[in-house]
Amino acid sequence: MNSLQTAEALWNRIQARDWTGVGELLADDVVVEWPISGERIVGRANYVRVNAEYPEGWTIKVLRILVDGDEVVSEVEVPHETMGVFRVAAFWTVTEGRVVRGREYWTELGSEPAPEWRAAYIERM
Repeated sequence: MNSLQTAEALWNRIQARDWTGVGELLADDVVVEWPISGERIVGRANYVRVNAEYPEGWTIKVLRILVDGDEVVSEVEVPHETMGVFRVAAFWTVTEGRVVRGREYWTELGSEPAPEWRAAYIERM
């Protein structure tokens, strides 16, 4: 499985809540960092459990995946029925079809309003 196929499969298995399948795409000693919340997830089992334990009501919508060799970047929207709409920019390193390390930037849409000083230069989305 190449890097693109691994990333696509990982998001598809997360959406399907196929936690065994998610684990198959991760190295045993995978390390994934979440800089926004200041967390580091070490190990396959921990990454799988963090995702499996997340409160239900969410959906995965992959917006794009970019690949350069073993490096994969994906932009994903994750609407949640009660918590709002989240976006993640995920940067993963894939070796032999498994994610070996990653850095994911999760944020809620609209959680950081644009400062007024930029109003003359931007369009609101």
